[in-house]
Amino acid sequence: MKKTRLEAFSDGVLAIIITIMVLEIKVPHGEQFSELKKLIPILLSYALSFIYIGIYWNNHHHMMSTVHKITGGILWANLHLLFWLSLIPFATGWIGENHFGAAPMALYGVVLLMAGIAYYILQSLLIKNEGKDSLLAKAIGQDLKGKISPFLYVAAIAVSWMNAILSGIIYLIAALIWLIPDKRIERALRQSGNGIDD
Repeated sequence: MKKTRLEAFSDGVLAIIITIMVLEIKVPHGEQFSELKKLIPILLSYALSFIYIGIYWNNHHHMMSTVHKITGGILWANLHLLFWLSLIPFATGWIGENHFGAAPMALYGVVLLMAGIAYYILQSLLIKNEGKDSLLAKAIGQDLKGKISPFLYVAAIAVSWMNAILSGIIYLIAALIWLIPDKRIERALRQSGNGIDD
């Protein structure tokens, strides 16, 4: 199977996820800037989730640029990833509406942890399908970021019951680790003489 339908579907789902999140932000009834103060927790949770969705979209795009063929198992693994990502708007809304409460922050971490596991499963299936000497396998290498992130999510979930703000800071640190441009796949594509697909 070709990868174009998988990529198009994934892009569409991620675009809808972002749209749902922004539509959850209710416009204040007053006309003063002071009315926006009530929205600060909602806007902060939206910004963090927007960054996470952007990270997944970017990494998914780069990963798929190395792939030549898709199997049924890969399609299901991709759907599994999209399932967890589709829960981000719900978790984001719960955080914002409850001003970073402990339970919402813990749930947010569970969703991020499961999305990370789902991404790892998808990546592993792609490498298995493409081969251990594939461009993706070489580009991923030891995958230090992928190994650190689950520990950060688990730590943030545990901390959320004692200090929800510290939990949020840990989620932000995990996002910043991934926000730093990762050139492994781009470098591998350049070395192989292939460009990244648009």
